[in-house]
Amino acid sequence: MTQRNGTGGTSDGCLHAEASEAFQSGNGMARVQAPDDGDCEEEEERRGGENRDDLSAAVMAADAAPDGGWGWVVLVATILVLALTLAFPSCVGIFYTDLQNEFHASNSETSWVPSIMTSVLHAGGPFCSVLVERLGCRATVMLGGVLSGLGMAASSFTTSIMELYITAGVITGLGFCFSFQPAVTILGHYFVRRRAFANAMSSTGTALGLCFLPFLGNYLHSEFGWRGSFLILGAVLLNCCVCGAVMRPLQPQKHRGQPLMNHGTPNEAQQRKDTSCLRTAWRWLLASLSKHMALDQFCNNPRYCVYAIGITWMMLGFVVPLIYLVPYATTNGMDHGRAALLLSILGIVNIVVRPGFGVIFSMPWFKGRHIYVFSAALLVNGLSNSICSVGPGFSVLIVYVIIYGLSMSVVGSLMFTVLMDIVEMSRFPSALGLLAIMESITLLIGPPLAGILVDRTGQYFHVFFTCSAVVASAALFLIISFYWLDKKERASRSQQGTNPPLPDPPGPAACRYSSVPTEVDRDKASAKGADFITSL
Repeated sequence: MTQRNGTGGTSDGCLHAEASEAFQSGNGMARVQAPDDGDCEEEEERRGGENRDDLSAAVMAADAAPDGGWGWVVLVATILVLALTLAFPSCVGIFYTDLQNEFHASNSETSWVPSIMTSVLHAGGPFCSVLVERLGCRATVMLGGVLSGLGMAASSFTTSIMELYITAGVITGLGFCFSFQPAVTILGHYFVRRRAFANAMSSTGTALGLCFLPFLGNYLHSEFGWRGSFLILGAVLLNCCVCGAVMRPLQPQKHRGQPLMNHGTPNEAQQRKDTSCLRTAWRWLLASLSKHMALDQFCNNPRYCVYAIGITWMMLGFVVPLIYLVPYATTNGMDHGRAALLLSILGIVNIVVRPGFGVIFSMPWFKGRHIYVFSAALLVNGLSNSICSVGPGFSVLIVYVIIYGLSMSVVGSLMFTVLMDIVEMSRFPSALGLLAIMESITLLIGPPLAGILVDRTGQYFHVFFTCSAVVASAALFLIISFYWLDKKERASRSQQGTNPPLPDPPGPAACRYSSVPTEVDRDKASAKGADFITSL
């Protein structure tokens, strides 16, 4: 029986004994010792170079994913980064009314501030991928902290809503992107077996931000006004630099970019010299798009295509309720402090339940079923928005934020886990970059469309009802599409069952979203006819 881990490495016989030593280092780096067992030595002599290739794969797997050690420090840093980035645009609602009065702007004009911030946060994915390749995750996260801090500090000196679009929207949003995406990427390299748990724990950062930032924003608003609050919040965002400093790379400096890029050969360089400048630029553009935007995955991987379309449609109404919850409550006579408390309750619910969900979703039964749990939670999340249509009372809105928070916890815990299940980890940065680009379009137009709806009707509850329909339809699309893909795959396997066994039989149905087998896996399967046991 041959066992394959989440990084694609294999282990059997004496290789398992050798590779297990690679995980004993205290800081998570690999350390290989030769076994003393005579049987292992005979096995090594018999198989020769094949064992050494397998050992190299196991050592690289140990280097790439220690599943502990310094990874726990990286996990804590990722939690803080997500608290300061993903949750921040939702808390701009604290200053929503002040921005309207200061710049004499309508609901749609004011809503462009968090909309641009959130959209740029996701649209900067390809640029972030290039920076990760050139600078590494650590330097990119620190650069994002500097940009977001400067953007918020500059926002406190703006004199028009257009200037606020640039400082708080573009500059701060780009800084959030440079901090958020590399943090998630490096966490995926540090954890494989515990990836679902690590992603669920890191997603508590968003909940932590939703719990902490409204209290902080409300206090700063009452003491210093919106301009002083933006200046102080800019200083708070500089803490992303501290979080990035502890995200040390797993590989030595000279190997930092190799897992994420394919270096050209001397022959390719010579061909580029022989071609015209226009053709060279065209080829470079195609190579860059393939590397940093995963267009090949979108065209050739139906699961990634469906997931990207579903998430893009979901984002049209997923974050809008968080932006309009406080204005909806305060417009209907609720005290500003109690309205901010609703967001804090939402964050507390997420903080309490997400660690438990992380442990549950790490159980073997959920492997291969993450997408269905994710879609079911997304359906509940969408339908929960209709609760706000009942009325703006404090008790009604508390029920809403509790149900919304529980479903949001599952969605946030599994969003990156599902993506890591669908694509190979080496393609995750580019796949996330393309998904972020697609999300940015709906994230950009969602809040302004909601603002136009409020300006036309004069009522906020229409926004929540519309968001309910949008998010619920996205969940149904994901459930139906993935069920159809699974049914098609089962039918294909049943047809292949009448033919002679293939060298690389597909894994169990419950594990089909796991990593793709490596060449070593295929060779060993052909020689021994073994089944692959996939795991995260």
